[in-house]
Amino acid sequence: MNITILFIGYVWVEPSSSAAGSRMLQLIELFLDNGCQVTFASPAHKGKNAIDLTAYGVKEVTIELNSSSFDVFITELNPQFVVFDRFMMEEQFGWRVAENCPDAIRILDTEDLHFLRKVRYTQLKNGEEFSDIALLKSDEAKREIASILRCDLSLIISSYEMQLLKSIFKIDERILLYLPFLLDVIDEAHQKKWLPYEERKDFVFVGNFFHKPNIDAVLELKRMWPSIRKRLPKVNIHIYGAYVTQKIQQLHKPDQGFLVHGYTSNAIEKVNSAKIVLAPLRFGAGIKGKLTEAMICGTPSITTSVGAEGMHDELPWNGFVKDDFNTFTDVAVKLYTEKEIWLQAQHNGVEIINTIYDKNVVGNKFIEKLNHLKSEIVSHRSTNFLGALLQYQTLQSTKYMSKWIELKNKN
Repeated sequence: MNITILFIGYVWVEPSSSAAGSRMLQLIELFLDNGCQVTFASPAHKGKNAIDLTAYGVKEVTIELNSSSFDVFITELNPQFVVFDRFMMEEQFGWRVAENCPDAIRILDTEDLHFLRKVRYTQLKNGEEFSDIALLKSDEAKREIASILRCDLSLIISSYEMQLLKSIFKIDERILLYLPFLLDVIDEAHQKKWLPYEERKDFVFVGNFFHKPNIDAVLELKRMWPSIRKRLPKVNIHIYGAYVTQKIQQLHKPDQGFLVHGYTSNAIEKVNSAKIVLAPLRFGAGIKGKLTEAMICGTPSITTSVGAEGMHDELPWNGFVKDDFNTFTDVAVKLYTEKEIWLQAQHNGVEIINTIYDKNVVGNKFIEKLNHLKSEIVSHRSTNFLGALLQYQTLQSTKYMSKWIELKNKN
């Protein structure tokens, strides 16, 4: 594929900070491996944890919101494919891409369904049961679904979310592609590098604290920790993650074995030496990078049905999936102390990664889809009238609002 790809990033790529950052780097590397010229552009401030994409052979460009300078930039670049990092970037720049490069194939990388996470959070906060009706009423859902419809293809990271879009929102499968993480197969040589059960110790949690589900999960861990610590008095739990809030930092209690470390540039190393990953996620969406990371490290995990959702198909989990937190603490102790159960859980993780996330299998499927789109884009778009209608309406409304903001900013 000797073509030009433009990524429009919501943020700059931070694979050591979040699963979203890892996902973005996986996509970039896939295109590079297939001979593509890749440009990554973003209107965001570049944080200290962002990687230097130029070291990978990627051109980095800073772009502006509500500015016709983007029109000049994309016209000169003339990419064959444009990948929007989350629907907010498609809202901002999608109409400009469509107007200035109408032949460019527009791809939305959803990362996860933001409206799903937001609705779950709201219902949890209000003490309500999760419902499909709440999704259909969500303003966020209307925005995100509209973005999916306007694009030629949307990448859906979770099998659960793929089914949700088809069954609840009746999205045509032709504009969707199930594309989970693209990971290396865990072969025997990799497994031999793992620390054995006897040399591992403690529990660990890794998560970006810009992300509300992670904050909530650590608060739940603090609540259940006394019960675990009472039965395992010499065991600690280690909390790692970028952008630790003051609320989370205040949970640091070394005398209780609850250790908040904050950001680490090498989460893999921390998970490699831990005995178990704990992730009591009560809301969220997408695929949880902390849980695939645990499998890659040969570290069993305990999570909730939301945590494991869309991640393992019908394969047994690499540990336990429990929503009742009293049971959660019981199995935490059980998995920590019983070697045979721990070893089976570790084996389950290998099966999940090698069956679902093999980057060669998943990546080839994506490239094949893009080649098909490239050759059939006219007929492909002709079957998506609703998307064309939304694109037309967006072009009329968003275009003039953006131009008004640009003019206002100049005055």
